[in-house]
Amino acid sequence: MIFPSSRVRIVVATKPVDFRKGHDGLAALVMNELRKEPFTGTVFVFRAKRVDRLKMLYWDGTGLVTTYKRLEETTFTWPAIRDGLMALNHAQFEALFAGLDWRKVKALAARPPTAAE
Repeated sequence: MIFPSSRVRIVVATKPVDFRKGHDGLAALVMNELRKEPFTGTVFVFRAKRVDRLKMLYWDGTGLVTTYKRLEETTFTWPAIRDGLMALNHAQFEALFAGLDWRKVKALAARPPTAAE
C-alpha cells in the first residue's frame, strides 16, 4: 500500500462528505467537524454518498496527500452512517481499500516469542 508502515493510525469518517473537497477542504473538515489534527500522520478515510467511492487524506511529513478510489464493479462496505470516527486496523483498511468486507478481517494479536528451553 502507499503508507510507510502498518503502524499508521487509520480512521474512517462515518458520515458522507462532499467529494468536491480537495486537500484544504478535507483538512478543514478534519479540524472543524471531527476535532482532530490532520497533520499528525493519521490517515483519514472519507466516504461519498455513492458507496463505490472513497477519499483519503494523509500527512506524509512534507505535504498533504489525497487519494481517491472508485470501484468499477462493486461497492465499499461502510459502517453505519452517523457522526464521528471509527478506527480500523491495517488489515481491515487493506480489505476496505480492496473492496472486501473489512468486518470479516481480524488482525492477529502480536506477542513476544516465548523463550526456548
